[in-house]
Amino acid sequence: MRVVVDTEQCEGNAKCMRICPEVFRVDENDKLHILVEQPDEALRQRVQLAVGRCPRQALRLLEE
Repeated sequence: MRVVVDTEQCEGNAKCMRICPEVFRVDENDKLHILVEQPDEALRQRVQLAVGRCPRQALRLLEE
């Protein structure tokens, strides 16, 4: 799985970071950074939850 962010849609509200800080980080300028583009399977459930909770639907998971 690979995490992708649409930077035009992302508001930087940090919901994803609160759910899975190992993968998502929002900086002091409200810019989202993907820390681990291809997270381990052990994080799948939390990453999926974070993607699903994005209020702007700016996050996607791509299966590779």
